[in-house]
Parts: sequence; structure tokens; C-alpha cells
Amino acid sequence: MADSLLEVIFDVVDLAFDVSDVIDRTKQLSKPDTVEVPPDPKPLPPAAQRALAEAEERERAIQAASGADQASHR
Repeated sequence: MADSLLEVIFDVVDLAFDVSDVIDRTKQLSKPDTVEVPPDPKPLPPAAQRALAEAEERERAIQAASGADQASHR
């Protein structure tokens, strides 16, 4: 008799822990995902814009020259 009563008590406690786990998991799933968004970049000062444009122009010239070299080797 005492053994079956202890089993019932342990089953009830086990069930309570299972219910508690389900509640905790549900709370975790219901939390919204937060995403960090970086701030908008600051506009470049005019000197930096000119330097960037010059570097891009040099890169285009290098690529155009290498394309011309490859075409002449064919």
C-alpha cells in the first residue's frame, strides 16, 4: 500500500516537472527574435569621395588593360 502511494506521489511530481518544462519551452518560443540593425552609414566627405572615385577609375583602367592584353594573346 505504501509503495503504491509513493509511486503515485512520484508520478504526480514527475508530471508537474514535465508540465513546468513545457511551460518554460513555450515561453522561450514565444519570445520575439531581436535583430541588431547597424546604423545608417555616414556620407563620405568630398575628399574621400574623390579618392574613392579615383581608385575605382584606376581599377577599371587596370581591368580594361588586362582585358586588352588577354584579347591580344588570343
